[in-house]
Amino acid sequence: MTRSDAFAAIADPTRRSILDSLREHESLTAGEIASRFPRVSGAAVSKHLGVLRRAHLVRAKHRGRENHYRLETDRLAELRRWLEYFAPVMEDSLQRLKERVEGSDTGG
Repeated sequence: MTRSDAFAAIADPTRRSILDSLREHESLTAGEIASRFPRVSGAAVSKHLGVLRRAHLVRAKHRGRENHYRLETDRLAELRRWLEYFAPVMEDSLQRLKERVEGSDTGG
C-alpha cells in the first residue's frame, strides 16, 4: 500500500470517524463500530473497515465470532512524519497571511 492509499482512505469523513473511535478505545468489534454510525448500514461500515485495513491504518484480529479492530500505530506514525516534513512550509504560509491581514505586508 502506498502513502496515497492511506490518504485516500482518510479522505472519507466516516473513515476518519472510525479512526477517532479507535483512538478513544484500544479495541472495538465491527459491531461496536457500526453501532456508532446509526445512519450507515453495517455493510457500508464493513466496506469502510476494509479500506482502512488495506491502507494498513487498522488491523483486525479474529476472536471467536468477531473481528476486533485496533489502530495500526506504525502506519499512522509514518503518515505523521511525512506531514511534519511540510510544517515549515505551512508555518511560513500562515505567517505571510497573518502579515497581510494585519496590514504589515510590504511585498506588494
